[in-house]
Amino acid sequence: MQEITKIGVIGAGQMGNGIAHVCALSGFDVYMVDVSPENLEKGLAAIKSNMDRQIQRKLISDDDAKAAQARITPGTDYKGFKDCQLVIEAATEKEDVKKAILIELCPFLNEAALVASNTSSISITRLGSYTDRPGKFVGMHFMNPVPRMELVELIRGIATDEDTFSCIRELTQKLGKKSISAEDFPAFIVNRILLPMINEAIYTLYEGV
Repeated sequence: MQEITKIGVIGAGQMGNGIAHVCALSGFDVYMVDVSPENLEKGLAAIKSNMDRQIQRKLISDDDAKAAQARITPGTDYKGFKDCQLVIEAATEKEDVKKAILIELCPFLNEAALVASNTSSISITRLGSYTDRPGKFVGMHFMNPVPRMELVELIRGIATDEDTFSCIRELTQKLGKKSISAEDFPAFIVNRILLPMINEAIYTLYEGV
């Protein structure tokens, strides 16, 4: 298993820029891609704004923030993924969108590269089947907002090999996060617990408890 030094992120929205933020601040080079140049600009601006807040709270130094932002390279094509050891897909939570991205992505990857999806509910086994490397595919569900939330849910697909899972678990630790391991069941762990709680809260309000 190759050492991870450069991480690709697909999507510059709230989750994507949050993942890029945490990876860069942890010392990794990041290639962040979005189909929209405008979204990339907004994503980079959000990263700067969130790091400025961390500086104000004395969580990081100004030098830390500048160094981290310098590690992030924005782009609109997949060519920059060729030297990434890991690519994290953080596009909108629609399977057809993720499927199209994963199919398009794989020809640009080096043979040993790992792929992760930030999905919160879609089957990792199914998403992995859209790639040319289901054994190197894993679910990596970050919580929102990524820079502040410690938990990351790691999900094995039926084909995910142990080396891949161990590598991603170790990376999660390097990002300063705490991981929980989940099998590939609907909604995994967090949403499986959270959604019934939300439903019960609504019923409690409705019934005037």
